[in-house]
Amino acid sequence: MSVRRTGPGMPARIPVAGTDPISLDSAPTDGSSGSGENGISRRLLMGLGAAGAGTLLMRPAFASPAAGPAEGEGVGFAVVGLGLLSQGQILPGFHSAKRAKLTALVSGHPDKATRLAAKYGVARDAIYTYENYDRIVDDPRIQVVYIVLPNAMHAEFTIRALKAGKHVLCEKPMATSVADAEAMIAAAKAADRKLMIAYRCHYEPLNLAAMRLIRSGKLGKPRMVVTQMGRQASLSDPADVWRLDMKMSGGGALADMGIYGINGARYLLNEEPVEVRAWAQTDRKDPRFREVEDLIAWQFRFPSGAIANGSTSFDYAPTMSYQVECAQGRLVADPGAFYNGNRLTVQTGYQSQVQAIHEIDQFAREMDWMADVVRGKAPLVSTGEEGLQDMRLMKAILDSVAQGGATVSTAFGYTRAIDPAKVVDVPA
Repeated sequence: MSVRRTGPGMPARIPVAGTDPISLDSAPTDGSSGSGENGISRRLLMGLGAAGAGTLLMRPAFASPAAGPAEGEGVGFAVVGLGLLSQGQILPGFHSAKRAKLTALVSGHPDKATRLAAKYGVARDAIYTYENYDRIVDDPRIQVVYIVLPNAMHAEFTIRALKAGKHVLCEKPMATSVADAEAMIAAAKAADRKLMIAYRCHYEPLNLAAMRLIRSGKLGKPRMVVTQMGRQASLSDPADVWRLDMKMSGGGALADMGIYGINGARYLLNEEPVEVRAWAQTDRKDPRFREVEDLIAWQFRFPSGAIANGSTSFDYAPTMSYQVECAQGRLVADPGAFYNGNRLTVQTGYQSQVQAIHEIDQFAREMDWMADVVRGKAPLVSTGEEGLQDMRLMKAILDSVAQGGATVSTAFGYTRAIDPAKVVDVPA
């Protein structure tokens, strides 16, 4: 679905996962603009005090090298699935990447793969089909496989890549079931390979700035998070057809858009919810919602006492926004998870200020981070276990919906291994 927005720096379309069976060659590329360090203005830092400034701007313990490797030393990536997301964002992202390089393509459409291989300088013998995909085991040009397929295909192609001895970067949601996510993690451990889930917001300047500002304590104790993630879906758009199929998507709008709010509340608060209540409002006469729920709203309760209210829908105006209410201040990110044009407003007392955000190519950034993970130069932040936690939470939300809003325990015992706010740097 193409959603045009007005105003400088705004994205041309809502971000959605790509799919190889769909040929959409005119998808836009990402742009970048803006200034500022870590997305926090000098004026706000002065207002927060020197201690707050030091906390927000100090270089993380694990920081990617400032300069890329010499020519030919990049980590080789194979992209599996050449749909909307791949053509619009991921393949162009390799032009900006410093440590990740595109070395192979996997597609069910040979003509499309051949055309894109020529465009991006991929050797003809590095084009694979879904049928001969397992032959990547013999291709030393490939170190990482990036899975960009419909959700129901993530587990199969991730596990096959791991068995072939390759590391995997997999688009979110991780899978369509908790069992599949657990199988992916087990396969990575058995193969002794890295499995990273493509949570690009963990590496994006606005979200890092929000995390660090909350962690600094200068806005006071976080009390409430509100997330709204949704858009209009259409059966006339081939890219939406499988998203409205429960078997293929695993959850309609919840899996496609709601996951940003679920994951976002968790990384903003840096804790895990212990229970959830959720409700849905779906018009089954609408042909889009014969299998999936439409509007879903949920409420998480966290151990600190914070509450997170989230909603998602395939039948409301496009938005990817959130706000965090703290005891002495407020953060508003609207939008907060687009490919570019994100906007962060911080309010303290009765004054508010829009923060300058240093924009980057978000896909190049996460691919470079994965490359550094493989080279042992960065920690694995967006782990398979992180993806599994969101799968469990989405299931709990749907379980609560099925029980008419009953409280469902989410005390799964998960603790995030590494806080992005502590280790992920913002490239110059």
